[in-house]
Amino acid sequence: MSSRRVVITGLGAVTPLANNVKDTWDGIVNGRNGISLIDSIDMSAFATRFGGVIRNFDIADYIPLKDAKRMDGFIHYGIAAGCQAFKDSGLEITESNAERVGVAIGAGIGGITGIEDCQILLDKSGPRRVSPFYIPGNIINMISGNLSIQFSLKGPNFAIATACSTGTHCIGEAMRLIKYGDADAMLAGGAERCTTSPTAMAGFISAKALSRRNESPETASRPWDKDRDGFVLSDGSGVVMLEELEHAKARGAQIYAEVIGYGMSGDAYHITSPSVGGEGAARCMKNCMRDAQINPEDIDYINAHGTSTPAGDIGETQAMKVALGEQAKNIAVSSTKSMTGHLLGAAGGIEAVFTALSLKHQIAPPTINLENQDPECDLDYVPNTARQMSIDIALSNSFGFGGTNGTIALRRFN
Repeated sequence: MSSRRVVITGLGAVTPLANNVKDTWDGIVNGRNGISLIDSIDMSAFATRFGGVIRNFDIADYIPLKDAKRMDGFIHYGIAAGCQAFKDSGLEITESNAERVGVAIGAGIGGITGIEDCQILLDKSGPRRVSPFYIPGNIINMISGNLSIQFSLKGPNFAIATACSTGTHCIGEAMRLIKYGDADAMLAGGAERCTTSPTAMAGFISAKALSRRNESPETASRPWDKDRDGFVLSDGSGVVMLEELEHAKARGAQIYAEVIGYGMSGDAYHITSPSVGGEGAARCMKNCMRDAQINPEDIDYINAHGTSTPAGDIGETQAMKVALGEQAKNIAVSSTKSMTGHLLGAAGGIEAVFTALSLKHQIAPPTINLENQDPECDLDYVPNTARQMSIDIALSNSFGFGGTNGTIALRRFN
């Protein structure tokens, strides 16, 4: 077992609540909602007409506009959050350390809006009008690629695409690269932009995955609530700077939290539904606890996957009971998706940011819109109001289509 420890030294966020970490976190702890009607495309024929839309965002704050025009918006969001996390960390890249710093930022779907736009252009004007930047402007690994170029990061450079587990898997695998000695620091997380895509919206609606609470979008994401009717599709990005502990201490870096464990599993059950009794998710959490060398009694808080789907919320509740036993009822659990909606491939990234801040500030975010708790979801979900409490160890869960699961464990750093 490697003795190298991994800590979080930088945070970045673009969310429906705000385009930076400070204001997003203020929204989270105060229970604000970031969901609104979608106005970037004509939604009049759609059964769901709202989502977690990014507003007042200017990519020119991060890269030249001439470059930005060649990229899908999901890359914009990932670059912005990556730049924020890089700047927040205070890490300086030199010839001597460039090969030891890398990037692992993925997406669940990637440049779907850019792909749609290109198909329309192709049908209208023919193949000669397709841009040479079409491919590099839409493929999933180009957040990592562009940030690597921008900051001269010559270490590991990759992107994972595992649906809603993407961000968590990127962080977990980046953490392992540092533990194994293949890097000293890694930008890691996820990004997504789907509310601008008619086919993405139509696809999730056809799958009966989305809430249809059009008369009250701000109350549509209601994890654990008896009246939930699906998740809310959202855009954005969450990125953390991971760093080897001694490397961070040597340069006097601020430390938000330590990443102490990472677990994965596969449901091997169904393309979209959770396994019976949350069995796959429970194995994932157990794997994470084993990796972190912790017991259920050590865990104070869980940032749940908590999407607000009828089956998913019950499945995760069952999974926590299986993985944590009797201790499950003593752990504070919340779903920040009640405020941000579901950022798909970016969810694990932004929720890692929230979990790190929960440890730093000793506060469990609320689950808002929890007005009529489902009897089958009977744990402590921190309803409606944030809770100041002692948090030493926290988990963050991400579970995706295809039965792909990821959990990370963070510890308070003193």
